Amino acid sequence: MTVAPPWPALPVSEWQGTRDTLQLWTQMVGKLRLALTPLVNHWWNVPLYVDSRGLTTSLMPVGSAGLEARFDFFTHELVLLHTDGQERRLPLHSGTIARFYASFTEALSELGVEVDLDPVPVELAEVIAFDLDTRPAEYDPDAAHRFWVSLVSASRVLHRFRAQFTGKASPVHFFWGAFDLATTRFSGRPAPLHPGGVPNCPDWVMHEAYDAELSSAGYWPGGAAEGAFYAYAYPEPVGFRERDLGIDGAYYDRELGEFLLPYERVRTAPDPDALLLRFLEATYDVAAVAGDWPAGLTRGTLVEASGDRAV
Repeated sequence: MTVAPPWPALPVSEWQGTRDTLQLWTQMVGKLRLALTPLVNHWWNVPLYVDSRGLTTSLMPVGSAGLEARFDFFTHELVLLHTDGQERRLPLHSGTIARFYASFTEALSELGVEVDLDPVPVELAEVIAFDLDTRPAEYDPDAAHRFWVSLVSASRVLHRFRAQFTGKASPVHFFWGAFDLATTRFSGRPAPLHPGGVPNCPDWVMHEAYDAELSSAGYWPGGAAEGAFYAYAYPEPVGFRERDLGIDGAYYDRELGEFLLPYERVRTAPDPDALLLRFLEATYDVAAVAGDWPAGLTRGTLVEASGDRAV
């Protein structure tokens, strides 16, 4: 396998079929995590996480035992690991969503994991139940691997950004509904009831997700030719969208209600990490100032070299 650069090229037009297939596969696994784990505020119990091989659920409780599900973008398998030592490996390849779902649920049954899963995808304009979706589904291993590499890089910068905040903040996690990697900061104040309206997603899901004032940012493989980094505030404060970030290439998308910075701008920058961090910091500053957030929730650049601090 060719080693991809830290910020690989990802033209959506070249891998959209694989992207859409992965979104449905991750929704299957995400629904498993939703079914097995107790609710955590804002649905923090349901996302996946970037790890050294791909995307993982982390350990989920199954009775007195546990189960981890991991997409491995080196071997191109969905690996199910049970704490009793059993495992199942499902190859990732082109086929149909229905066939993959059947293999997934059969593997769970073989592992003794009895769980009811809702087979209907969410947050998509048009949905077909997994078990009924017999349309051809594409999978390009190289594209999937490059996407994972881009997630590794985005995750690195998002973790650094998250570490600068001393208030309540979410983990850096991958939401399989919208298929994006995100972290969210909170002001500590409640928010008005979210209006809902997300395609194929009950309004009460959004009510739980957005019950507190927040500033969220992340990476979505859509919204631009190679995907985009985004940032928004809820509720959006007056004047938020009119602010100039002072970052070349960044703009406010009125249809999405978000600031966007195209992924291509980041990957081709002399210092991609620095540009992305500037975008994240600038959009948070705009939200905090326009929204009159409490002072003292951020700190300066953290000491990054362990040798510079006593242990």
